[in-house]
Amino acid sequence: MIYFKLPFDENLYSTDQNPDETNIVFYPFDGSEKIEYNGKIMKINHENLDDSILTTSLPEDNNHFIPETRNEYLTNLEKVIHTIDENQLPKLVYSRRKIFTDFLEIDLKKSFENLCKSYPNAFRYIFINENNAWMGAFSEVLGKFNKDTHDFETMSLAGTLPVSESWSEKEIEEQKPVTEYIRNIIKNYSDQSEESATYDHISGNIKHLRTDFKAKIKPENLDEIIQQLHPTPAVCGIPKDFCKEKIRELEKFPRELYAGYIKIENEDNIFYFVNLRCCKLYQNSVHLFVGGGITSQSNHEKEWTETELKSEAILKNLVIIDK
Repeated sequence: MIYFKLPFDENLYSTDQNPDETNIVFYPFDGSEKIEYNGKIMKINHENLDDSILTTSLPEDNNHFIPETRNEYLTNLEKVIHTIDENQLPKLVYSRRKIFTDFLEIDLKKSFENLCKSYPNAFRYIFINENNAWMGAFSEVLGKFNKDTHDFETMSLAGTLPVSESWSEKEIEEQKPVTEYIRNIIKNYSDQSEESATYDHISGNIKHLRTDFKAKIKPENLDEIIQQLHPTPAVCGIPKDFCKEKIRELEKFPRELYAGYIKIENEDNIFYFVNLRCCKLYQNSVHLFVGGGITSQSNHEKEWTETELKSEAILKNLVIIDK
């Protein structure tokens, strides 16, 4: 069972489960097992959401994961910054799980509806199968390809602050290598490209720095471009392969679908959305995935606060029955 809404589109979509075609694929961060949903994408009535979600049971959490405490996170951040300094890295993205257990039951329908209302400019989804249940909403586009015009769009999205605060040198410097990384990839595949000025991108209670790219590409190059873009420095770091290895060493838990991407194909377009503000749902817990771009200038306490703010993107929209 999967339901989703596209950015700035309040229609509800699912699939007809036809096994002959697959138009929705969730790719994990590290290239491990992907999750596919068969069938043609179709618009559905919101009443279908009521019938399906209300009768769906979540899997049990048998992981026995113990999340990082604040002190553990700050200690590990020291190791991350040491790695950055030692290897002269522009940035390295470090993430954690926040595990919420203080509830009896989750109202899935209302929680998803809240998420959809809170983030109208995002790709919003919920899916539940025998082994997995995930929900998320985020507006970072790894890629969008128009099948008719061959226009390809992507964005550089990095740096995070509460909406009311002003950008510092740290956030500006954090976004620059992401922009440069994407610019260099686009140049290899197109001699017709455009790049916007950098501007504020609002996402709920936080904002990011954003630069948009648009280019004409050959359809046969699309998959290769996506593989080169993922994971971008916004979710990994630079250089990519080295930072991916360090992430495996430094982070306490595997990222799974967090910071991976979601491919959605319809008649006109192929979308690739980065899976950032997301959670894994269980009967007895919610695992919230949060992270941030760390540089040599990072302030430990501010980085912790940033992850707490990001966790609210999901947590504040959950409708729960208390114990």
